[in-house]
Amino acid sequence: MKPIDILLAILVAVIWGMGFIVAKAAMSHFSPILLMALRFTLTAFCLIWFFRPPPGLFKQLFWISLVSAALQYSLTFNGVRGIDASTAALLVQLEVPFGLLLAWLVLGDRISLKQGLGMVIAFTGAVLIIGAPKLSGDLVYALMVIAGAFTWAVGQIMIKKLGNLGGFRLISGIALFATPQLYVASFLLESDQFLQIETASLNTWSAVVYLGLVMTALGYAIWYRLLGHYSVNQVMPFLLLLPVTSVFGGIFFLGETLTPLVALGGCLAIIGVAMITIQRFRLPARRTA
Repeated sequence: MKPIDILLAILVAVIWGMGFIVAKAAMSHFSPILLMALRFTLTAFCLIWFFRPPPGLFKQLFWISLVSAALQYSLTFNGVRGIDASTAALLVQLEVPFGLLLAWLVLGDRISLKQGLGMVIAFTGAVLIIGAPKLSGDLVYALMVIAGAFTWAVGQIMIKKLGNLGGFRLISGIALFATPQLYVASFLLESDQFLQIETASLNTWSAVVYLGLVMTALGYAIWYRLLGHYSVNQVMPFLLLLPVTSVFGGIFFLGETLTPLVALGGCLAIIGVAMITIQRFRLPARRTA
């Protein structure tokens, strides 16, 4: 990879990793589902003018948005509200083994021995994290984050079956349908939405801007540019920096602490994900004269 593209790949991981920190801070004012609704409102408003999804796929995009955005983000960020952002970022890494498992069950993809071992190690790390005394009273929130990771993986299988729609058109379509779905969920499950909006400070709105424009629009813009130039196996390993960013961000910006057991579980989860995503490249054999 070119040096500039390596820096861009690292930037994506940092942007997405800091998203957990920014969202955690913003949830001191906004309720989780309302925050995600505002996030996707901004994303949809900025992208829909330039990248319009085809009307013929509206039905599929509605269900994909419901699963991979509305349901997934509602679960994940309600979980983040109750536990440290750094811990949640480590648990979210289960998206990768869940996705691999579902791809095997639904799409018939093969799982190598190394990937299978990576799945076992990642899930072992998750067990250590949720078994830590630190989470003894907040287990339901940790399970919500794990459920969100599983739901995300289901959504990716649905997207895979959709075919090659194009990154920006896909994000635009998901944001378009997820926005009203999240507002409905917020008004059914949360309260005082108008009061939250009226009393939000400039710093709180800046968090919404970060989540909607920087984390979602800019982050995915860079991500899909990289995927257009390199293979998934080349760029995916850079996302291992995402939980590392969230852990350090939680410690330095939110004053969170990382217990030895959670740290060990997090390391195992990251190692397992690395075993799944990092593939060995074989150089072509040299020609002989």
